[in-house]
Amino acid sequence: MTLFGKASNVSVLAQSEGGGTAIHEIVILTVAAAVIAAILVWIGYMHRNHKISWLASLADWSGRRFKRPSWVALPVAMFTASIICALFGFIWDVSLHIGNGRDDGALANPAHYFILIGLFGIFVAGCTAMVLPYDKPGPAAVRITDDWYAPVGGIVMAGCGLYALMGFPLDDMWHRIFGQDVTLWGPTHLMMIGGAGFSTLAAAYLEYEGKRAVGPDAPRDGLGLKFVLYLAFAGVLIGASVYQIEFDFGVPQFRQVFQPMLIAAAAALALVMARIFLGRGAALIAAVIAIGLRGIVAFLVAPVLDAPVNWFPLYLGAAVVVELVALTPLLKRPVVFGAVSGLGIATIGLWLESLWINAVYPLPWPSSIWPEALTMAIPVAVLTGACGAMAGMVITGQRLPRRAIAVGLVVLTVLAIGGAAANGLRYTVPPNATAAVTLTEAPPVNGQRYVTADVRFNPPDLVSENPNWVAVLGWQGGLANERGQFVDNLEKVGPGHYVSTQPMPVAGTWKTLLRLHDGKTLAAIPIYLAGDPGIGAQEVPAEAQFTRPFVSEITILQRERSPDIPQSLWLIGCLVVLVCTLAMVAGITWGGGRINNSHPTGTSPELQPSAQS
Repeated sequence: MTLFGKASNVSVLAQSEGGGTAIHEIVILTVAAAVIAAILVWIGYMHRNHKISWLASLADWSGRRFKRPSWVALPVAMFTASIICALFGFIWDVSLHIGNGRDDGALANPAHYFILIGLFGIFVAGCTAMVLPYDKPGPAAVRITDDWYAPVGGIVMAGCGLYALMGFPLDDMWHRIFGQDVTLWGPTHLMMIGGAGFSTLAAAYLEYEGKRAVGPDAPRDGLGLKFVLYLAFAGVLIGASVYQIEFDFGVPQFRQVFQPMLIAAAAALALVMARIFLGRGAALIAAVIAIGLRGIVAFLVAPVLDAPVNWFPLYLGAAVVVELVALTPLLKRPVVFGAVSGLGIATIGLWLESLWINAVYPLPWPSSIWPEALTMAIPVAVLTGACGAMAGMVITGQRLPRRAIAVGLVVLTVLAIGGAAANGLRYTVPPNATAAVTLTEAPPVNGQRYVTADVRFNPPDLVSENPNWVAVLGWQGGLANERGQFVDNLEKVGPGHYVSTQPMPVAGTWKTLLRLHDGKTLAAIPIYLAGDPGIGAQEVPAEAQFTRPFVSEITILQRERSPDIPQSLWLIGCLVVLVCTLAMVAGITWGGGRINNSHPTGTSPELQPSAQS
């Protein structure tokens, strides 16, 4: 139940070799979930049958505070607290596993509790929105029983929360079958972060349904509520950004061309949606609030909790692009506005973002990345911007394009992302390539051995003039040792000849490797790997001189994976996750369409000014 690995304590060797959580922990978590679920079902039953009043009273109080119906105010407050809790736990969990490696079990890592509580809270918030209303909550509401109707936003939110929670048991099953994929981009890991990230769209749906239920005579939104709305779209931006976390921490396990594409897609979806819904300046304000939230979490995780540092994109360049495009008449044609904004984000916006990336990230963008990065980012951002515009149209009551066009755009977006991802996942390992390494002793740090390296590639022309990176990565060294993470971009001193710029750790629990990423080449050699009895892995010593062949990075970074599992079984597992993911996307799309189609004339004039201002 972790995003960067599972338990590997020697005392639970059987569980580690199988890759799953210890049985007693599964029992504890299952019993706890069942008890909590039973209590929540009982509360819902008692409320629906008018046998308790405290839940309705609490919801009514929230409604008065936020000038929204009770079935919106309380669930959105619960959702906001839950998504922030999950975000903090997620960032902390990733940092702990980068710095410390695997832990002693699902219940031994404090960050796991924040993730579990946060994801469960998202699901409960959606269910609360479904349970609260006694009357039909608007024309889009879905009939559950004869006298029970649930808002669409609540249903979609509960569905996203359930999808994320399904990742936990599926994750355990996955690791028992395939071993431990020590990466954020494991299929079941993506379920957890994807469900949480896309639940922000459900919150926007629910907010719109509540605003529509209040009607045009409702009092104007106060400054506090306005901030909450900006905060919501900052949440959409952050939610769409979580797929980039490996790059943010400097330990990406996939090709660098993914990073610009992911940044452009997140910006196009969230910032276009924010600008359409909240009007002039909203894209910039949402980006600034997102910087504040990510900055607070990064400060808590790194300086306060002394875990590895994580950077994050600023999206300010992308926000400026959106605001400038919104000054043109294109704003009156939202889908075109979204697509053109996506094009600007994937070009000018990414160039502006690269100035920040190259200044602070451990792995900057080389100029050689741009042709392929733009080929992937532009179609994805254009289509994602169009989808963001349609989401903005839903929550401002504007008529969507006819069904064939709207659904077609969503399908094309999924296909474009899938095609770009398939291209990004293509990599090669140069055959018969080796690295001759000479290590020179450096002063020890915390009693551990440190060395500098002189590296000569064979063949000498193995690396181009402008590679993505030739770097040494050290990780999982323990938080007491440089926060357990080390990155050094090697300096080129001649053809195929590189030297380190600072001493690297080669002792203790460190896993230190030389990484080569050059276009489609993604390969590595181990310099030092600690022995890992939990998975039966022997130590790879850091000898004074050695020559080792380049191998696929994944065999080193994910040495916990089971090598003997048939590829067909792995494909079946991925297809199961894909089906679940497509079901979630279909549910979000259905929700937007249902809300939009519920307007008698397809428009909601009282909500139009904010979209056009």
